[in-house]
Amino acid sequence: MTGTVLQVNLSQGGIPKRGIPFGELTPSGITGDAWRYRFHGGPKQAVLLITIEGIQELVAQGFPLYPGALGENLTTQGLDRRALRFGQRLRVGSATIELTKMRQPCATLDVYGKGIQAAMYDARVVKGDHTTPLWGLSGFYASVVEPGTVRPGDTITLCT
Repeated sequence: MTGTVLQVNLSQGGIPKRGIPFGELTPSGITGDAWRYRFHGGPKQAVLLITIEGIQELVAQGFPLYPGALGENLTTQGLDRRALRFGQRLRVGSATIELTKMRQPCATLDVYGKGIQAAMYDARVVKGDHTTPLWGLSGFYASVVEPGTVRPGDTITLCT
């Protein structure tokens, strides 16, 4: 599985996150990124990855989204979200990340429209059922296994 970093995003807390020219991935997340609430972030949720293909699926349902809107740090292109699994390691730029858990969307995202949470996350996702059509739409949290720099255009590859 191979993809590309479409956009690297950060904010001083909250959504949306804005695109930056490059980011330094550390075990604490992207240098300069912040979260509004204490339960976000941490070593198991250092980075949030969302595919542009998933964003486009939600846009087709009427939600006015764009890269960074959902609070992701890495907007990717070309990765099959349905094939991503917890425990997989991805080489992103000069960094390595490990997918740790699914992001559970909260009411903060309602700014993009009523029903967005249900459009991206369901009981089957909660149970870890990767056959649900919603698998990965809300994004994957990842820990940073090997710190490094990531830029738009960088290749993302599944580590073997």
